[in-house]
Amino acid sequence: MKDDQLLRYGRHIMLDGLDYEGQERLLDARVLIVGLGGLGSPVSMYLAASGVGELHLADFDRVDLSNLQRQIVHDQARVGQSKVASAAARLAEINPEVRLVPVEEKLAGDRLAEAVERVDLVVDCSDNFDLRFALNAACAERRVPLVSGAAIQWAGQVTVFDHRDPDAPCYRCLYREEGEDELRCAETGVLSPLVGMIGSLQAAEAIKVLAGAGRPLVGRLALFDLKDAEWRTVKYRQDPGCPVCAVRRGG
Repeated sequence: MKDDQLLRYGRHIMLDGLDYEGQERLLDARVLIVGLGGLGSPVSMYLAASGVGELHLADFDRVDLSNLQRQIVHDQARVGQSKVASAAARLAEINPEVRLVPVEEKLAGDRLAEAVERVDLVVDCSDNFDLRFALNAACAERRVPLVSGAAIQWAGQVTVFDHRDPDAPCYRCLYREEGEDELRCAETGVLSPLVGMIGSLQAAEAIKVLAGAGRPLVGRLALFDLKDAEWRTVKYRQDPGCPVCAVRRGG
């Protein structure tokens, strides 16, 4: 690590459980962020500031005026730009050392598999169930950890699926693919600080997994009700009949 990096990341290096070795792991890490909206904004900014070596930025949308209430990686001057280009410009200002890889397309099929295969960890900041299930399956097949978050109205949640562990539960263990009611903030609203809080927790969990620090939220779902300012954590287990976990176990 160079002298300027020791200065930049000094507050991390001081941390018990992260320290010099953990920061080195972050500098060598590659992360795919899927979605550069309300959750992807704090995730991308904190991972860039924290020195994650390579960020793959995936989004197919453009910045709209309605995004600016909560998607803080974008600003007024970038309305109309692609979200990938807008976010990349901001992240380069935060930390020019981070390598930024643009992925300006809808991820599906082979392209999704290729995107997951190129990284060490995926952070799911998307807002539709089909993509979440597809990401989970792709990460499971390739043994890539997945940090999942969601936020709507006044409530949010975060968990970690450690696909390196054959006994760890996955997204399919937690949610069934059939009959999910999909809510989006465009239809129901969301309080802007909520996505900042949930996205920040996603970034922290990603750092813990990459650096080998602390106890990530594996098998635990952190739920936050901002209206009443209450956190609670629910434990969950691997579903013995989960088809995704069966593939991961080689069954």
